[in-house]
Amino acid sequence: MQVIFFLFLFLTALLGSHAIVYVSLVHFFSITVSAHKYILVCILIFLAVSFFLSSAIAHFFENGFTRAYYFLSGFWLGFLVNIIMALAIAWLTLWVSQYLHIDLNKSSIGAFFLGLALLLSLYGVWHALRPVVKNISVRIPNLPEQWKGETIVHLSDIHLGHVYQASYLEGVVEKVNALHPKMVVITGDLFDGMDGYLGSLVQPFNGIQSDNGIFFVTGNHETYLGIEKAFSALQDTKVVILKDEVRDVDGLQLIGISFPKRGEKKDLIATLESLRDRFSGQPSVLLYHAPARVGEVAASGVNLMLSGHTHRGQQFPFRYITHLVHAGYDYGLYRKGDFSLYTTSGVGTWGPTMRIGTQSEIVAITLE
Repeated sequence: MQVIFFLFLFLTALLGSHAIVYVSLVHFFSITVSAHKYILVCILIFLAVSFFLSSAIAHFFENGFTRAYYFLSGFWLGFLVNIIMALAIAWLTLWVSQYLHIDLNKSSIGAFFLGLALLLSLYGVWHALRPVVKNISVRIPNLPEQWKGETIVHLSDIHLGHVYQASYLEGVVEKVNALHPKMVVITGDLFDGMDGYLGSLVQPFNGIQSDNGIFFVTGNHETYLGIEKAFSALQDTKVVILKDEVRDVDGLQLIGISFPKRGEKKDLIATLESLRDRFSGQPSVLLYHAPARVGEVAASGVNLMLSGHTHRGQQFPFRYITHLVHAGYDYGLYRKGDFSLYTTSGVGTWGPTMRIGTQSEIVAITLE
């Protein structure tokens, strides 16, 4: 029911946004010819369904055309958000000018603000493809001597697939190695959920230089792809998959809990409680894709929880929505007593390859 409700809201917003674009373009550019209006309607309908269509095609075919169509359809979604904001300002400008009896050309107003929306969107693409290193420090009680001052690199939401390919991951791996990590962890959505030659996408992970290895837990997009396909793609890499288990990593208890599969009812806290005797009273790090039930996780005795999933909304103004939905735990470092949570905005993107007001990041965590 939650999925159906989300899809209903998304489709309503999508159709409403395209209707606003149609009315605005007709008004600002004085489109009166019926044939021209019909063409505009057809173009907007095609654009409205393009992301769904390109996603469906991408599940069955992988080539230059499908990758380009998937990227461009995603770009349109991000551009559409910026268009709506630009048109809102354009309408306001037009109404104010009319109220003040200032003679402004409405076509020029429309063209100017649409041009700004396009420039902002192109910047968003450029910005999204340049992840930065975010450095933080976390205190863990009773930390073993061998971990003091050492670095864990946290990656999440890379979304390898039609847009983010092996070449992008190679750049990420280069930045990771420059941090000299003692351990690398990946908290889900490694894949975008598309079929294809997944094994070749993850080969760059074998180039990571990490003393204590690379560990991975699944996210929701692995469930869309198919868990076994994701696991199969990783079998020839150095990545260790954690499936509701605890690993002793040189005196640090690493807890990895998988994301629920489609249709599965999974209780995060119940799963954590079933593992409690393996980490209780010892320095511990929990890997879980989403920043869920944070207060209860803190009460369980976990010292550090690492999550992703939210993308920090990815594009303005959605960061405010994710902040509300995730009760303020959508991004950044949170501390409470001996417990810390870091929710990352992620290395990649989903939908629009675009970031505006957020940052793609690789997180370097120094343990104290």
